[in-house]
Amino acid sequence: MTKRTDAILALADGRIFRGRAFGALGETSGEVVFNTAMTGYQEVLTDPSYKGQLVCMTYPEIGNVGINREDFESRRIYVEGFIVRDCWERPSNWRSELPLGKYLEEAGVVGIEGIDTRALVRHIREHGAQEGVISSVDLDAASLVVKAKASPGLVGRDLVKEVTCATPYDWAIGVWELGSGYRHASREQLLDAPLIVALDYGIKHNILRRLVSTGFRVKVMPAASTAAEILGHDPDGVFLSNGPADPAALPYAFKAVAELIGKKPIFGICLGHQILGLALGGKTYKLDFGHHGANHPVMDLRTQRVEITSQNHGFAVDTDSVKGRAELSHLNLNDRTVEGLRGVGVPFFSVQYHPEASPGPHDSSYLFQRFHRLVEAFPRFGAETLERIVADEAREAR
Repeated sequence: MTKRTDAILALADGRIFRGRAFGALGETSGEVVFNTAMTGYQEVLTDPSYKGQLVCMTYPEIGNVGINREDFESRRIYVEGFIVRDCWERPSNWRSELPLGKYLEEAGVVGIEGIDTRALVRHIREHGAQEGVISSVDLDAASLVVKAKASPGLVGRDLVKEVTCATPYDWAIGVWELGSGYRHASREQLLDAPLIVALDYGIKHNILRRLVSTGFRVKVMPAASTAAEILGHDPDGVFLSNGPADPAALPYAFKAVAELIGKKPIFGICLGHQILGLALGGKTYKLDFGHHGANHPVMDLRTQRVEITSQNHGFAVDTDSVKGRAELSHLNLNDRTVEGLRGVGVPFFSVQYHPEASPGPHDSSYLFQRFHRLVEAFPRFGAETLERIVADEAREAR
């Protein structure tokens, strides 16, 4: 076996973890968070919401299924660094094209393996997510702690500008199916389906695929697009995407959304949910260690149905701050934080988690159908539309 280069993970509070380098050699910094999913590391790596973070996978052996180019969630890796107990470099999967370590190396992404990830996760749970440094070029622990303390963190940072698209574009690719790959929208759909403007705060490809497969035409627009620019396309609805870092650092985004509320049906996911909360005049706050994984229980308060959800966020909406303008629709059963909002007499809804999965379960995919029904019914029923749809769903659930 080839001898691995030594590497260190240093946290800002002085905790040190020694292991072996994999992927690219070098040094990187970011907020250290943990992800509890057993699978889906490729989707995690390429999720733009992880910009600014070092991600630790809690499952002990990562890399078993390798890497394939069909499952990317964006155009490149966005995590700042990757932390695993063991990286498996001999994948066993008919779709695999290259090993995980080689993929990280080619992308210039620094990783560390061989540390006690259980101890790291427990430390973060007890002391909170914090800045860290992974290095295989500087093995002076004290030096790395100083660097970790100097890392800027996520609060107050606008990382959306680093992950959003530069110009608008159309998206016409649907979800992947075994035996046929990704399905493309039909000519009829591209001509006649309802048009959605999807604001790209760091949008995952599988969100776009879900929107197309649900029956929408999709135009993706940059995060800094104004309400006038969005409405200039005369969309039938507006989608607010996921994305990285602090929602309060995006005044241009929630100002534009505030001007759209009531004019078009709106659906938000993750950062889009938080931006919608801020657009309503609400507040957001940072969670101690965030929610990252594919196994978080959430209750739909109208149906009392529990969904197992995929999540990736470090901030949350203060429910009390939006009272009278939105009502709580979904609740996290682990820590009772808000997981969904619904408009009061206004056609919008949002969730903090990821109904498009990738990775994760599909329990919440009904939300895309809800958005489609909302968009189609809005011209006729206006503000009553969402309440009708949710009431129908509750009756069906019983």
